[in-house]
Parts: sequence; C-alpha cells; structure tokens
Amino acid sequence: MIFAKELNETLRTCLTADPRVLVLGEDIADPYGGAFKVTRGLSTAFPDRVRTMPISEGAIAGISAGLALAGYRPIAEIMFGDFLTLVFDQVVNHIAKYQAMYAGQATCPVIVRAPSGGHRGYGPTHSQSLEKHFLGVPHLRVVAASLVHDPRAVFEELLAQDSPVLYVEHKLLYPQHLTVPENGRSGDLLAAQDASPGMLPTVCLSAVPREECAVTVLAYGYQAMLAAKVVERLAVEEEIFVELLVPAQLAPMDWAPVERSVGVTGRLVTVEEGSGGWSWGTEAAATISRRLFRELRSPVDVVASEPTVIPSSRTKESRILVGEGQIEAALRAAAA
Repeated sequence: MIFAKELNETLRTCLTADPRVLVLGEDIADPYGGAFKVTRGLSTAFPDRVRTMPISEGAIAGISAGLALAGYRPIAEIMFGDFLTLVFDQVVNHIAKYQAMYAGQATCPVIVRAPSGGHRGYGPTHSQSLEKHFLGVPHLRVVAASLVHDPRAVFEELLAQDSPVLYVEHKLLYPQHLTVPENGRSGDLLAAQDASPGMLPTVCLSAVPREECAVTVLAYGYQAMLAAKVVERLAVEEEIFVELLVPAQLAPMDWAPVERSVGVTGRLVTVEEGSGGWSWGTEAAATISRRLFRELRSPVDVVASEPTVIPSSRTKESRILVGEGQIEAALRAAAA
C-alpha cells in the first residue's frame, strides 16, 4: 500500500481503537479530506471526532493542548510544515512543558502531524523542512515518517506514551509504496532493526553485511529513500558498500545504533533536506566525534540543503535542495 493510504488506515485504526483519539486540522473533512488526502473518509466515519478547524494554526495547537490536558489524545494536522512557526509558542512553552511543570500530575500528549519538504515547486513558504528548530526542545519527541517504518507500529507506540510528538511527513513519501523490512530484507537491500529500550527503531540497510561496509550514512524521511537508491547503485555498479541507518526518532536521538555501525565502518555521512547549519547533522557530527573519536578514520560529513530561500522554479529548487547527486558525491568522498 502507498504511504498516504497506509497513514489514512493508521489514523482510522487509532480512532477505532481509542475513543479518546481526535483528529483536528484545516480542511480535513470530507469531501476534501486534507491537502494531501491523508484524512479522506475519516470525518464521514467519525463525524464527532474528526473536525475541520478555522484557518489558525495557533488555535489548532491551543485547542489540542486543552483537549490533551482534559484526557483526550488529539492528533493535529498542520497543513504545511512551513506553518509550524505559527505553533512554536504553543508547542515549546506549553505543550512540551506541562508534564514536567506539574511533576507528572498533568500530561499533554498532543501529536502534531506536519507535511514537509520540497522538490514539488511549491516555493519559499510551502517547501521547507523546519523540524531542526524543534530538535532539543525538552520533553518533545520529534519523529520522521519513512517508507521503512510501519506507521501503524509508530502511532501505536506514540499513543501508548504521554509525551507530545512532532511527526514530520515529507510530501514526496505520500505516493510511494512502503518497503517495511520483512524476512531480513527491504526491497533489494539487507535490513535489520536496531533500537535501545523505549526508543523507536532505527532501520539498518545495506547490500552486504556491516563488516564489509566502508561508510555509514545516516538519513531520515525522503532523504533516506534517496540515500537507499545511491547505496544500492554504488554497490551494484562499483562495489562501494555503504550501510544506511534510517531512524524514526530524531529527538531524543537513539545514538546506540549509530555508534555500533560507525564503530565498524569508521566513517559517517549525515543527510537531511533542512538547511545547513545548526542542524540535526551537526548534532550527530558533534556527538559521534566525541564518543568515537579514536574509531573515526575521517571527519563526519554533513550533507544539507543550501541555507537560502527555496525558489518556485523546479530547476533552481533542485540545485538548492539535497538530491541523489550530493549524497553520492559525499559517499564517494568518504569511501575514497
């Protein structure tokens, strides 16, 4: 099943299994069913619990916070991830703080869904990957959708805990088919899951066993899918073997799977679509450099998009956002 439909079925399962679950957002009701049709059919099946909201992201976040404090489990959709800037105050100063402020006597388990990313020519304010601005916020989990993580399993885990969550979904994942690991493989690549207790799994993909890999590449979301294509192509065409790690959870980050891989390969490349500088990749570079200084054979390379406005022109956009070309060049350089 393609990712958008699987995510729709995931939300349907959540609504069916738990009467406390609510879905809120702009234009999510039928017949429109959301900007990317992820909620299509849900308001018809659950008219009292799937509600279209006014065009106010602050109101969506604030109402979700109140509902969560009252015992509900709201899942709030922000139509475009760019508009996360409008919920920053509610998320950082309220939703993420309540449980710690009140010593666990109050919880605010809001899940905020945000379609993000570019490569569709949507221009400067509808193409960004802004999740790096939420990384490191105490008590907030940041989770990234991918084609190798089953959204049903992810949401089951998220709803079982009381932590608020930002769940980012790259828009280019929606029409693609899931390749969740099965029988030790994901597509044509070897696959395994690695996770520390209480953390969402990191999926490890490679063409050969880890011991034969020369580089570790760490990527999430749509960029992980681009990296998988590069990993497979380099292995088949030139016998350059790379292990790809795809974490579901970006913050707090589970560093143990990364340490286990880099401890063998000695080299790390990180990939993200967000703009370069002060990013997830730089945090990974700092952490792994500190923890595995003696094992590293070269500095950690951080691949990210250009720190500038994303243009509407598809040609210019492709030069600014990370694509397969930049990923392949970084992996070749690391393996040399």
